[in-house]
Amino acid sequence: MKPSTALRSTALAAALLAAGLAQADVGVATPGQLKVGMDITYPPFESYEGDKVVGSDPDLAQALAKQLKLDVAYVNTKFAGLILGLNARHFDTVISGMYITPERTAQALAIPYAQTGASILVKADAEARPQTPEELCGLKVGLQQGTTWVTQLQELSSSYCTANGKGAITVSEYPSAPEATQAMISGHIQAQVEIAGAAKQIAERSRQRVVVSTPGLIYKQTLGIYVQKDNKALHDALLTALAGAKASGEYAAMLSKYSLEAPAAN
Repeated sequence: MKPSTALRSTALAAALLAAGLAQADVGVATPGQLKVGMDITYPPFESYEGDKVVGSDPDLAQALAKQLKLDVAYVNTKFAGLILGLNARHFDTVISGMYITPERTAQALAIPYAQTGASILVKADAEARPQTPEELCGLKVGLQQGTTWVTQLQELSSSYCTANGKGAITVSEYPSAPEATQAMISGHIQAQVEIAGAAKQIAERSRQRVVVSTPGLIYKQTLGIYVQKDNKALHDALLTALAGAKASGEYAAMLSKYSLEAPAAN
């Protein structure tokens, strides 16, 4: 081998090794790839458009991966199983319209990335059109399995509804938001509680069968990027990548496009 060729080969090997080490340093399981767990049934956060995954969370994932010089792979997982899947190392991170809660941060690290809230959906011809959670008393309410509102509605039912003789809230959980909507259209439930951006799209795509009854947001909370508790390398890398996406303008564009707000400063 000629000296110049040997030098080039050595330099290439060193570059590839450095790239591999750099990717290992950010805490991804597969070199060159950021595996993102999400429930891809949840527009406008994530859904399929043909074979393409679109929405605010894929936009954010792509912006973060770009900063880290990684490709993105999406792992479609039911919402209720996302944290379990994360800790079973089925993917590197969860970005899936998921609120930051004490229960979840007991199991994984979270990085705030946006703020939103919930809305109440009803059939367009429904007599009951609740504008507040308290007006759900006495109604059958459906929502996606694993959401934070299950506990909140159960607590509201016992502490306010039944205590004031207004009738309990009957809470039913469904594997996905579309299944909850279908149950409402079919008459099995009277209302659906859903994250505001998704609720808006459900109403818009329902061919006027479903409407949002709440005039504003209820249960306002912060959305988070989740990583395994023992993966501080990826947590820190994603924090740096998020700062880079903010500096590039991609983060602000994502918030504007999907009517989200930046999370409140700590």
